[in-house]
Amino acid sequence: MLSHSYLLYLIMLGILLINGSCSADNQRLYDSFDDYPVYSKNDLWPEFAQNKTVLRLWAPLAEEVRVNIYERGHGSNLVETHSMKPDKKGSWKIVLKGNYRGKYYTFQTKYNGVFQDETPGIYAIAAGVNGMRAMILDLDETNPEGWNNDLRPKIDRHNDIILYELHVRDITSHPNAGSSYSGKYLGLVEEGTRNTEGQSTGIDHMKELGITHVHLLPVFDYRMVDETRLNKSQFNWGYDPENYNIPEGSYSSNPYNAEIRIKEFKQMIQGFHKNGIRVIMDVVFNHTARTENSNFNLEVPGYYYRTTEQGEWSDASGCGNETASERAMMRKFIIESCKFWVKEYHVDGFRFDLMGIHDIETLNLLSAELKKIDPSIFVYGEGWTASSSPLPDSLRALKENTVKLTDIAAFSDDIRDGIKGNVFDIKSTGFVNGAENMEESVKFGVVASTNHPQIDFEKSSSKSPWANQPAQTIGYVSCHDNNTLYDKLSMSRPDLPASDIIKMQKLSNAIVLTSQSIPFLHAGAEFLRTKGGEHNSFNKPDEINQIDWSWKTKNSDVFEYYKSLISLRKAHPAFRMSTTDQIANHLRFFDIDSSNVVAYQINDHANGDSWKSIIVVYNARAHDFNLNLPPGIWSIAAKGQWVRLEEIETAEGMVLVPSLSMMILFQN
Repeated sequence: MLSHSYLLYLIMLGILLINGSCSADNQRLYDSFDDYPVYSKNDLWPEFAQNKTVLRLWAPLAEEVRVNIYERGHGSNLVETHSMKPDKKGSWKIVLKGNYRGKYYTFQTKYNGVFQDETPGIYAIAAGVNGMRAMILDLDETNPEGWNNDLRPKIDRHNDIILYELHVRDITSHPNAGSSYSGKYLGLVEEGTRNTEGQSTGIDHMKELGITHVHLLPVFDYRMVDETRLNKSQFNWGYDPENYNIPEGSYSSNPYNAEIRIKEFKQMIQGFHKNGIRVIMDVVFNHTARTENSNFNLEVPGYYYRTTEQGEWSDASGCGNETASERAMMRKFIIESCKFWVKEYHVDGFRFDLMGIHDIETLNLLSAELKKIDPSIFVYGEGWTASSSPLPDSLRALKENTVKLTDIAAFSDDIRDGIKGNVFDIKSTGFVNGAENMEESVKFGVVASTNHPQIDFEKSSSKSPWANQPAQTIGYVSCHDNNTLYDKLSMSRPDLPASDIIKMQKLSNAIVLTSQSIPFLHAGAEFLRTKGGEHNSFNKPDEINQIDWSWKTKNSDVFEYYKSLISLRKAHPAFRMSTTDQIANHLRFFDIDSSNVVAYQINDHANGDSWKSIIVVYNARAHDFNLNLPPGIWSIAAKGQWVRLEEIETAEGMVLVPSLSMMILFQN
C-alpha cells in the first residue's frame, strides 16, 4: 500500500499537472522527476549588496512563492511579505530594493492552493537561532583579521595524511581540558591549554601527537540540539541535517547572531591552519532530519528523495529517508555546497556519511570540481549503507565500486574487523584479541586493499581488491561509531588482565599506522579512551562522550607509543607508498607457519626511504615468536612496548618478537 504522505503527494502533483504552474518554463506535464527543468546557473545563493538583495528559489511546480521578511531570527516580528516572480527553468526570483542587511527571511511555496510551512531555503548561508530563518548579510564582514592570508598547510600527497576524528564538544567539555571555551569552535584552537598535571590538551596535544588532519563530526547546522536551551545539558553527534551551508549554532558563543557563528567557525579553521593542521568536514548529504516538512520537500515535494516501488520513502540511511543524488538539482546542490565550504570557509576536505547511498557519477563530478580549486583537497567516505536502496548497486559509491571513483577514498571495514572483530558483536574477536585465521585480512589491510600477488583474497573479507591506489583506502580500527577500541578489546576479552588489553590497543593502531592505507585515529585512542561500554553515544551526555584529559597522564606510555609511531611513519615514506605497483614491487610477506603472526619486508629504499630494507612483524600471539631474519645485521626501531627512530638494539640470524606487539627492524 502507498503511504499516506506519498498519496497526498501524488494527489497534489496530479492537481498541479492538470492546472499547470505559474512558473514561466513549466506550463506542461512532466512524466518523471528527470523531466523537471534544470536550473544550471550558480546563482541560487542569496546575493547581498548595499542597495539591493536578490533571492532565488527553484520550485518548478509551485503555484506561488512568497518571501517573508523578519526583524529577528525568532519570535513574532514579521516586517513585510513579498511575492516572488517566476523566472527561468522552474526558478523564482525577487529583488529587494534597499539595504536589507541584518534582516531575516523565509520562503513559502503554495501547492494545491495552500501555502506550505516556512523554510529558510536550502541555499541559505546564515540563520538565526535553530536555523528557522535565513539571514541577509555580507559574508566579507564575517572574516576574522588576516583571513585573506589564511593558507592551507602544505601536504605533498594524500598518502602523507594522518586523520584524527573528533567531536567539537568532546575535546574541551571536561573540566580537565583547561579550556576557556568549553564545547565551542574557539575551544578547539585555543593554545596553551593544560590538564591539571600540566600536560598539553586540545590543539597543542594534536600538534604534539603529530596528526595532519582533524576530521570534525558534523558542524553544519543540525536539528537535534535546541540552541535556545544551551544552559541545559544537550549532546548530539549531529547526523541530522537541517541547514547544510550554515555552521552549527550551539558551538558558537551566541547562536542568536548569525554573524558570530560564521566568524568563529572561520577563526577555528584559521587556528588549525596556523598550527599546521588541515580540517575535514563530516557531511551528511545522504538524508535529512525531516522528510515531509524538510526544507527540500517544502520547496519541491518528492523530488530530492528516493522512494520504493510501493511509494514509501526509501530509507537506506536508517534515518527515515534517503536523498536522490542522481537527480540533477540534488547533484548540483551537493557539488555547490562543498565548493561553498571550500571557498568561503577554507575547508580542506570532506568525509561522506554513508557514501554508498550516493551515485558514483555525482561524486566523480564533485571530485573533479574540487580538484580545480585545489588538488590537495581530500574526499573519502563510508562505502556502505544502513539498508537497501532502489538505486542499483552498480551505480552507487559502495566500497566494492571504489575502483570506479576518482581520487575518492573509502573506509576499510576489512582491516577494522580483521584486527579487533566485528563491531556489531561485542564478543567477536579479531587478529589482536585472539581469533585465528585473520592473517589474510590483516595483510589485505597492509597493502591498502590493492591488488598484491601474495594476498589470498578468498581468505579476506572482501574476496577481491577494491582500491585502485593505496590513497583510496582509509585504514582504521575505531571511530565515533560503536565501542571505543579500548572498550571493544576489554569487553571481547574479559578474561585478560588490563596489561594485555593495553598491549592489544597499541598493536591495533600499530598495524594501522604502518600499513599503506591512509591512517585514521579516533580521538583519545592514544590514551585508552573509554565510553564506559556505551556503543552508540550519539545523544548521550558529555559525561559519556567527553575526553577526560587525566587519561593522558595515567596512560602516558600509550600516548608516547602512538606519538612515536606517527613520527616514524612521517620520517619513513616506505610506509606510505603512493602506487599499487610500488607496493607490489617493494613489499613481500614472509611465509609464516603460525597463526596470529604477520611479517613482511619492504625493500630497495621504497618510495625514496633512507632505510634500504625494513621488516615489520605483528605478533598477536600470547607468547613470544622467533623470526628467522634475512642475512646481515638488523637495527631494531620498534620492539615490545617502545618505538625509537634511532638505533638502540640490533639483531642477527633470529630475533625474538615479544607477545602482543609489533617489531620493526631495518638496514641502511
